Amino acid sequence: MTSASTPRDLRAELETLTTEAFRPELAEIDQLPTLDIARLMNGEDASVPTAVASRLPEIAAAIDAVAQRMARGGRLVYAGAGTAGRLGVLDASECPPTFNTAPDQVVGLIAGGPEAMVTSVEGAEDSADLARADLDALALTPRDTVVGVSASGRTPYAIGAVEHARTRGALTIGLSCNPGSALAAAAEHGIEIVVGPELLTGSTRLKAGTAQKLVLNMLSTITMIRLGKTYGNLMVDVRASNDKLRARSRRIVALATGAADADIERALTEADGEVKTAILVLLADLDGPTATGLLADADGHLRAALKSAGD
Repeated sequence: MTSASTPRDLRAELETLTTEAFRPELAEIDQLPTLDIARLMNGEDASVPTAVASRLPEIAAAIDAVAQRMARGGRLVYAGAGTAGRLGVLDASECPPTFNTAPDQVVGLIAGGPEAMVTSVEGAEDSADLARADLDALALTPRDTVVGVSASGRTPYAIGAVEHARTRGALTIGLSCNPGSALAAAAEHGIEIVVGPELLTGSTRLKAGTAQKLVLNMLSTITMIRLGKTYGNLMVDVRASNDKLRARSRRIVALATGAADADIERALTEADGEVKTAILVLLADLDGPTATGLLADADGHLRAALKSAGD
């Protein structure tokens, strides 16, 4: 819908969405004991993974397409409004410490900008023009991916982002929680996780929000696995930016190598604190610069660097 839509038009459209459906059997939920409400809510949440599971082939295809572009230097950009936008910003913000990505490698755009993370920005989600401006500021290329995120699948900001990204040759993904959504139709990869009506009518921060979080976790995490950011299930590209992460770095090196503490400290010093490099130093008996060079030649894939060191 555009800004020219009337309130009656919008109300009629919302009434067709499963995420907005009213559930009369829950009309007196406010009169139930707290434990009963908690059980109801927990039961609702338990249905979300099943809804995600039914769309795993589409999710996997999208991830492979993202990874191919990011391997060539592309970026992953999330664009959404409200809860959907906040979830995208959250996922993007967690990639640098977890996978040592550059700050601009995974980007979260939210309608209304940073202020919208903590407060509602009037009318921002209704502006496709705002989405185009936000994307133009990133100077999109065909190597980039833009993921429009919207529970309803009708949010103009998310749809506008996907449509504009396609004109720039970027890969596009539309993630929504309603079938036959305009957002999925606008994207090359449409992912519709249909979780049904919410416990509280229209409160899509609940099941829809959980579903979107699960899919965004997959998009970023599995893409990073494909890019060699892990070794087995170890986060070997973790950025040791605080005491907890420094301790985690030492533990990851220990789990990957079985080395003694003194050897781990020496390897991390040789590797300038880089976990992946320290593991290669220990497993291949290399010095830091040689290990760094082998990893660069292997595009950061530790298994490939280990194989190269053994050849």
